[in-house]
Amino acid sequence: MGHDQNLFKDRLAVLATMHRKEQVIQPILKQELGIDVVVPPDFDTDWLGTFTREVNRPGSQRETARLKAQKALTVTGATLAVASEGSFGPHPECPFLAANLEMVLLLDAENSIEIVGESLTTQTNYAQQEITSLKEALLFANKAGFPEHGLVVFGESECVKGIVETEHLLTVLQQKLQRRIKVRLETDMRALYNPTRMANIAQATHDLIAKVRSCCPRCGLPGFRVVRRRQGLPCEWCLTPTGLLLTDIYGCKGCGFEQEEHFPGGQEFAQPMHCPVCNP
Repeated sequence: MGHDQNLFKDRLAVLATMHRKEQVIQPILKQELGIDVVVPPDFDTDWLGTFTREVNRPGSQRETARLKAQKALTVTGATLAVASEGSFGPHPECPFLAANLEMVLLLDAENSIEIVGESLTTQTNYAQQEITSLKEALLFANKAGFPEHGLVVFGESECVKGIVETEHLLTVLQQKLQRRIKVRLETDMRALYNPTRMANIAQATHDLIAKVRSCCPRCGLPGFRVVRRRQGLPCEWCLTPTGLLLTDIYGCKGCGFEQEEHFPGGQEFAQPMHCPVCNP
């Protein structure tokens, strides 16, 4: 019997979060897939890594999201779990720009399905700065979108997170600056203190929906996705293969069926500037 995206309709999913991500994930999954989402009480995800580096992530971003989802299934006895994991750093194509990659993972233990939605954006306030005065701190805070976006103050071995009031920020900074402690300010990247990041988690959730709706043409299993890419788009002058994308290969994790999609970028030829012969 074939599958389809209705596999998830009217089912209960546990969301592995302690940072209020249900605010954006819950309504999207309910409206688009008919999934009821609940958050397990007192669910701790900090053991799988913190942005303030007290705990390092145990594996890759995807592996960590999977561990969160598996933990939620174990704790609750449910068969459907959702987890999200974010990372921040230089953009892969423009290293001088900061970027945020969000992943939202759906794990269905009943049907052995794992589907991951992703969203990469340069819309992030991710930043850090050494601070020597209150004036510097307030300039940094203003640029970071404070107080709507939370801040973290580091000084010696102490770290104060989730600062969202000017008075609190100035009090913490004055205490440290007066003691001549080296102070560093950082943006708080936890979702509940970062509306910009929360918006990108919503985008990753929409990408997850699109992947759930992409079903295998052979067996109907949701999550029919790009598994490999092939370069070689021909030069429009001499037809020499270039390094640009020619083919996306979609694959099904269930039955192994694969299907090629040529010219996924919508272009059948590459500009001569990309050609190793015409522009050596």
